[in-house]
Amino acid sequence: MTTASDVREALAAASVASDIPALQRYFKTGPGQYGEGDVFIGVRVPAVRAVVRGFRDLDENAIDELLDSPVHEHRLAALFVLVAQFGRADPAARERITTRYVAAVRRGRVNNWDLVDSSAEFILGEFLLDRPRGLLSDLAASDSVWDRRTAIISTFAFIKHGDASTTLEIADVLLTDPHDLVQKAVGWMLREIGKRVDQVLLTRYLDDNASRMPRTTLSYAIEHLSPDRRAHYRSLR
Repeated sequence: MTTASDVREALAAASVASDIPALQRYFKTGPGQYGEGDVFIGVRVPAVRAVVRGFRDLDENAIDELLDSPVHEHRLAALFVLVAQFGRADPAARERITTRYVAAVRRGRVNNWDLVDSSAEFILGEFLLDRPRGLLSDLAASDSVWDRRTAIISTFAFIKHGDASTTLEIADVLLTDPHDLVQKAVGWMLREIGKRVDQVLLTRYLDDNASRMPRTTLSYAIEHLSPDRRAHYRSLR
């Protein structure tokens, strides 16, 4: 049976030590930064994905062992496995995977923006498509920046299905969030509403809220509007 140790060994074999400093800088692992203390072994995302292709049947205990690792690439590999398993699972298995995923989020193991962005919409968002979405409101109210980012990024699944309602509800909660990683995520999801659902819906929301949005959120939200409209919404701040 494949074990977490097997995955760790495969990732170690794919690691490039000289890449570690660049990864540490990119994911802000220095004192006081959002990724403070995170450990990297030098495996870039394409290499992690390549390793994971050989471990898609990893069992639940091994996935949890990787999620609880201090090594960033171990956690990323575990999330890639969960996403792959969710995609081919039956409804009962999808519920188990989502429960495991939410538990990992709650205990702080999905704890950088790449970990959130590579998993939230594909597991939690897809699972909640035809279910009550109150969990996202709970996450949006959390003290954890990663919980809050998970809440808004999960709604990308709904946007891709033409439903912007929950994104706008969560955006209302997070609109004045002080953390730039949440500001960027909210602006990104608002932009996607305009691209994928209805630009009029986006501009109506901006008409009501642009004046109180953080500059970062507004910049992301208006990125695909015309120059005149972008200038107009910037002038409202």
